[in-house]
Amino acid sequence: QVSVSESGGGLVQAGESLKLTCVAGRTSSNNGLGWFRRAPGKEREHVASVDWKGGNKIYADSVKGRFTISRDAAKTTMYLQMNSLTPEDTATYYCAVGLGPTASSSAGRYRYWGQGTQVTVSA
Repeated sequence: QVSVSESGGGLVQAGESLKLTCVAGRTSSNNGLGWFRRAPGKEREHVASVDWKGGNKIYADSVKGRFTISRDAAKTTMYLQMNSLTPEDTATYYCAVGLGPTASSSAGRYRYWGQGTQVTVSA
């Protein structure tokens, strides 16, 4: 079992920024990491993911140019810098540890999940 925890969510106004942090267990340093979100009444969707080296990144079209994913040198902490937030970004954001080293937009490619952090963007 790998522990995964998210932080950094909150309530902001449209146009503002937030930075989410995900801390995963030490053994996740060789795994891809991903951010997903679920808005009320909607399916869970991929937001961004990064491979174990931090070099390959995948973004959902809806966040390209606004969100930036990164991971630290120890590769066990991941960040999601979210700029120009809109009410459509309101959701619970989840961090996940991948089954392997690559980045993936498929939730089925992730094994361990955090409890989520709420992001609410007011108009």
